[in-house]
Amino acid sequence: MKKLVLLVLLVNHFLVAYNQIIKGTILDKETEDKIAYATVYFNGTFVGTYSDQNGNFQIDVSKNASMPLSISAVGYNSSTVNSFSSNNPLIIYLTRKVYNLSEVVINAKSLARERRSNLELFKNVFLGTTSIAHWCKIINENDITFNYKSDKDTLKAFASKPLQIENRALGYKITYFLDKFEYDRKEKTFFFKGNIVFNEDMTTEEIRKQSYERHRRNAYMGSRMHFFRELWADNLNATGFVVQNSSEESLNYEKIVLEENDHKRYLSYRENLIITYYSKDVKSYIIFLKDRVFFDGSGYFDASGISWEGQMITQRIGDLLPYEYVLITK
Repeated sequence: MKKLVLLVLLVNHFLVAYNQIIKGTILDKETEDKIAYATVYFNGTFVGTYSDQNGNFQIDVSKNASMPLSISAVGYNSSTVNSFSSNNPLIIYLTRKVYNLSEVVINAKSLARERRSNLELFKNVFLGTTSIAHWCKIINENDITFNYKSDKDTLKAFASKPLQIENRALGYKITYFLDKFEYDRKEKTFFFKGNIVFNEDMTTEEIRKQSYERHRRNAYMGSRMHFFRELWADNLNATGFVVQNSSEESLNYEKIVLEENDHKRYLSYRENLIITYYSKDVKSYIIFLKDRVFFDGSGYFDASGISWEGQMITQRIGDLLPYEYVLITK
């Protein structure tokens, strides 16, 4: 009898594991041609795979089931799938990127000086200007082009291929699929969107490992990932975070979190929020774009539901950590 029970438990275990494999096919939305070698991944993680020559893929979602699935391919805009099930294979359509050729100039020798200036501005905005971000290198800078002939007040960047970035401070190699980048020169405001997948952890030698971990810890403490992890654990005050409304009233977990169930929680409040981390003089601001914003225990949050201002916005691509990152406590 015990053997029978054990067998049933083992069968159920393998069935659950099997049910966490998602399959699908990626197609061109206009032609319905199958897209080979598209990247299928969870944004901000190491978890990813590629479609085969027939556009088919499968991916294990067991550790990231609460996160949306991202799909990117060269020449196409990225797509996101928020709902998926092993019982229903996905059919995903990607739309081709369309560039205004009057804005994009490639290999124009007369614009070499302007290109260098634009590239430097792009890297400062995109990677950030923190001490960690300065250690980042975009390997394929030549795949980035800019607008030169129109709308001089707005710098626009276009990437013909995914950006390959080596972060020599945090010890990661990453790929960034840039969908849009705009910088307003007059207002000094910017907007960029895309998705990131971590390709490699460069930790090898013990000395470098210690250096990477020190920089990773510095990037993590007080970051958006740190904030949402501690919010999930209802541990903000104990870790130095304070959340206030516009009247500077401190808000606890119950006032800003909606619990749908044990696995679904949302950040929600009737007005925008002020966040401080230890220092009351250094503030970050959450501007709500949605009534409620999903987040989970990994530090993931629905970025489309929030606009950031203040200290936390200074950390950009150069300071990002994968959601698999675990803080080593001393």
